[in-house]
Parts: sequence; C-alpha cells; structure tokens
Amino acid sequence: MRWLRELWPAFLEAAPKLLAVLVAGAGVMLVTSGALPSDPERFAWLVRHAPILLIEVSHFVSSLLGVVLVMLAFGLSRRLGAAWAASLVVLAAAAILALFKGFDWEESLALLAIFVLAGPCRDAFPRWARLSRLEITPGWMLSALAAVGGAGLAGWWSFQNLDKADVSVLNELGDPDRAIRASAGAAVFLLAVGIWRLLATPATPPVVGETDPDFSRVRTILAAADFTEPASNLALRGDKRFLFSPSGESFLMFGVRGRSWIALGPPIGRRSERLDLLWRFRELADWHAARPGIYGVAPEDLADMVELGFSIQKIGESAAVPLDSFALEGRKRGNLRRSWRKAGEEGACFEVRGLGACETLMADLAKVSDEWMGHHAGGEKSFSMGGFEPAYLAEFPIAVVRVEGAIVAFATLWTTQRRSAFSIDLMRYSDAAPKNIMDFLFVELMHWGRSQGYIAFEFGMAPLAGLEHRPLAPIMSRVGRLLFERGEEIYNFRGVHRFKDKYDPVWQPRYIAAPHKWAIPILIADVGLLSSGGIGGLGRRSKRPTPVLAPAAA
Repeated sequence: MRWLRELWPAFLEAAPKLLAVLVAGAGVMLVTSGALPSDPERFAWLVRHAPILLIEVSHFVSSLLGVVLVMLAFGLSRRLGAAWAASLVVLAAAAILALFKGFDWEESLALLAIFVLAGPCRDAFPRWARLSRLEITPGWMLSALAAVGGAGLAGWWSFQNLDKADVSVLNELGDPDRAIRASAGAAVFLLAVGIWRLLATPATPPVVGETDPDFSRVRTILAAADFTEPASNLALRGDKRFLFSPSGESFLMFGVRGRSWIALGPPIGRRSERLDLLWRFRELADWHAARPGIYGVAPEDLADMVELGFSIQKIGESAAVPLDSFALEGRKRGNLRRSWRKAGEEGACFEVRGLGACETLMADLAKVSDEWMGHHAGGEKSFSMGGFEPAYLAEFPIAVVRVEGAIVAFATLWTTQRRSAFSIDLMRYSDAAPKNIMDFLFVELMHWGRSQGYIAFEFGMAPLAGLEHRPLAPIMSRVGRLLFERGEEIYNFRGVHRFKDKYDPVWQPRYIAAPHKWAIPILIADVGLLSSGGIGGLGRRSKRPTPVLAPAAA
C-alpha cells in the first residue's frame, strides 16, 4: 500500500526507541511474572500434561531471559544489529517458555507481537558492534536493578502470609519456591552482568580510515593547515590513530583505550572540514559502540561541540604570552629579571638548533634526559605528551643551554607554519644546570620567538585552574576546584598555575566534551592512562624516564 511505503522510513527512524521500550517492557513483564503466583487452574492443567522439571526450568529461565531483554533494549536504543538479532531469538524463546511455565498464553501473544513488529526492522539497526562491546550505562543498569527489585517486592507482597523460614527453597516445587528461585536467579544474573561490564577489557576495535606510518600526509597537512596550535605537533608522536577528510587536507587524531575513543583537540587542516570530521568521528565511535570524547577543546570550538550534542566540562585554563608586550623591565618583573641575570652570570648560554640538529647532539641530550628523569617517577609518556625518542625529537628544533660548553638543559620546540604561536614539549635539565634554569630558558625562548616573528608563546594548560566552587556550579567543577586548592599531594596544581601566571599570560579555558556527562570522568581517567602508558606507568621508575610535564603539555 502506498501510504505504508511512505510512512515506512519514518517508522524505521522511530523503531530503535520504540522497540527498546517494548523489549524492556517485555523483560520487566517476564521478571515480574516469575515472581508472582501462577494461575491455580492453568497450573493444575499444565502439571497433568507436562513434566514438572520442564515447568520448573521454564519458570526459572524465563526470569533470566527477562533480564536479558532489559539489557538488549539498551543495544536496540543504540541501533545495534546484534542486539536486534539477539532480541528476536530471546523473544521467540521466551514466548515458548511462557506456555510451559504456567500456560501464560497472554504473555506469549505479547512477546510474539513484539517479535512480529521487530522482524522487518533490520534496516533500523545498521550499526556494527559485538554485544560484548555494548557499554550499558549506569542509568540503564539502575533501571534493570529497579525492575528486578520491584518484581521481588511484588512477589514478597503476594506471598507475605506464607512462613517459609523453615522450608528449603531448593527442595520444594510450590509457587513461593519458584518465585524466590526466579527472583534470586534474576538478581544474581544481573549482578554478574554488572561485574562483567566493570571488568571487561575488549580488544581495541579496528579503525575505519586511512593510516600513514611514515606521517608524510600528516606533515603535509600540518604545513598547509589554515590554523594549527603548537600542540598539533603531537600528531608526529607516532601513537595516534588518524581519521582523514575526503579531500586529504584535514585529519583528526585520537587514541583508543578500551571503549574510550579520545580525540586530542579539534581536527587539523581546513576549517571548513572540521565539523564533518567531528561527525564522522562520533559516528565511527558509535558504530563500534565506543565512548567518544574530545579533549582540550578551546572556546572557539564550543559551537561545534554543541552541534554534536556533546556535554561540556571545563578542565583547566591554558596560558599564552603575547610576545610583542613581553618585557623584563618594571618592578613586577624584578624577580624574573634577577633569575635570568643570575643564570647568565653563572655561565648559561642559550641557542636554538634547527631541524636535524639532534642527531649530532643525541648523546648529550640523552645524558641530560636520563639524569633529569632519574629524579622523577614514571616511564616515557605518550598521547598528550611527548617522549624522548630520537625519531620524534628529530621533527623539531631544539633549544639548548650550555655551561662551559656542556649542555645542561634542552627543550624541544613546537612551532607552527604560520608563526601564530610556539611552545615547548620536552624540557629537561641536569644537576649541573643553574638553579633558575627554567626562568632563564623561558625568557630566552620568548626573546627568540619574537625575533623569529612569532605572535605568542604558549605555556599550555594549568589543570583544574579557573573552576568555580559556587553552590549551583556543576559537581565536577566543585570537585575540581577542591582538588586544585587542596590536592597538592596528588599534583602541584596551584604551583603550576602560579609559575605560569608570573609571566602575565592571557588565560583561556579548556574543556572536555562527550555525549554524556557521566562519561566525562571516565574519559579524563583514560586520558591520564593513555598518557602514562597504563596504570603501571603512573608510578614506575625507569632508566630512561618520563618527559617533563612541560608547560605545553601539562
């Protein structure tokens, strides 16, 4: 019929949500039915025509299938093809078992009606993902728990006049015993599902898109991009996955940890291709039942995050010093000026070596790096930070500080093709360096950057800076503010902000964005684990240790 053909696309669009509600309702019906008394007349007839063991098994299994349907309903809402197929199997099985558990033909008809409605809707569930990768949200788990708990309370209310204290549930075959076994089985099964989802560590899914081991395309895009931030150079770290635009002139870089797919900043390349790449990233993650997030979002990218439907949380503030106004004169800069002069008086000499210079300096740089990191915990970092690897260092200019001809400090420089800003990645120094070597190095870098035509020097992010602690502020902002003020044993939050602030930078907020607010703490934790190389990397000491938590990458 013509009207049916015209309405069918609209029905398919609504089918995932509609079927999710119906299947979840069917699951609640089965769990509740298993906890309530059977109809005496139907049950007596069934006992005469079916083995009692079949009745008992059908009753117990039906309750378990009810929990399964509640879980599968979440997959249906995510438009997963595997959830659709599994739902059809479970609905058919439950419809048959409903007849054998108490001749509940009404339940069988309801289940079969949902089966018939769902059967033709395969096209409404196009997303590929194994059910083992299905991430059931805390809210959905609580809903399932409420269903099982409500069914148990309904059964308790129905049988409250029966004293079963001295009766073995497992050895009796009456209605109360079946109800208790079914409710307990459903509760234990739900607990097992929750523990499995908590501990499951599925394999990293394949990424649909192009990869470039030689980074030639990445280098080309970085050189020709409409706008890049210094941290865009992390694309050359060698640990990212790339999603390229159809034109090949833009890319989005991201890392994968478990179910978390975390993009490091917005797409790089042509501004006109940014939103399309962000949508492709979200859709690709959704296709794999993954948890997408964008880390390090700048204020100018917030409109795109809203367009994606993402929730947003502030995670800190980034500092940038305008080089045209930076000067050491004046009372306010007295301490900084004295630190810079003191290091110079102790023989510190600054120079910047161009691309490829690290090959001739590698042995000296490695010595400084090992000595510096001998005082710091952790192995080499990744993802949101650089690491001491010769191939990676060779991508950038190197700033070095010498005392009596020997290198005592160095920093790798993140530059941008259009000279809008530059920053540092690794910064390491030896025990032989002057006391105020960091101030000396930063002052010299800003003088050098201005002479090279750069507009600003980026100090990077001060984590948790600028979060509000007002009564109506988001709970994560209030917790972050508390950590910023009192979490010195975890990380020197206030010290990092205070050090950068003495250069009078312009502070700009940085955010993390995700489809759901509840996923943001998980994504933040996964960013830390990606950067540290896993839980073991958080406290490990190694001979060639972690890069400094440099201002550009802090």
